Amino acid sequence: MLEKRQQLPSEQLTDTDYFIYCLEAVEDIEIDTVTTAQKKLAELTKQYGVASIYKTCDTIEGLEASLNTLLLDDHNFKNYEVIYLVITGEANSICLNDYYYSLQEIAEIFEGRLQNKILHFSNAKILDLDEEEAQYFIDITGAKGVSGYGNAYNGISSADLDKAFFNLFKEDDNMFDVVEELHQRHYKMCKLLDFRMYY
Repeated sequence: MLEKRQQLPSEQLTDTDYFIYCLEAVEDIEIDTVTTAQKKLAELTKQYGVASIYKTCDTIEGLEASLNTLLLDDHNFKNYEVIYLVITGEANSICLNDYYYSLQEIAEIFEGRLQNKILHFSNAKILDLDEEEAQYFIDITGAKGVSGYGNAYNGISSADLDKAFFNLFKEDDNMFDVVEELHQRHYKMCKLLDFRMYY
């Protein structure tokens, strides 16, 4: 099964003006397991009423196809504030199926197609970009920002902080206010995981 949806019943979707789109890298999309990210998204819907769509990918082609489906076929796309990537990798790359792809390559795949979106990485990978790399990604894709964490997983998942971050966007769509509020409410976790936002 390629696509797993966790969201409110479709007739209620029109009442929800804010969604999270989550794309998680897995070893094999044919193997059906419930991941931590899926559980946290279910909690997000249950606790805060924030709907999400969850998909898995195991190749760069799968990543591209999933985002293309979202961009071209999903009429709710304008309501996605955040695209949430749960993918391993290094400072400025992601890893799919043992291949590394730089964020520069990712930017070129999605040139001009992430207008006003925030791309948020879980701490499955650290996000460490220099000013030039961040600016390039934002300029090429049209994204509003790229966020993630400077500290690697080390047994502490960012899932709960991610959930808090997404919920704040439901209340306020000003990215800077949201980041400030996140730091005020969850200062210790932001520091521990080294939350960062490039814009």
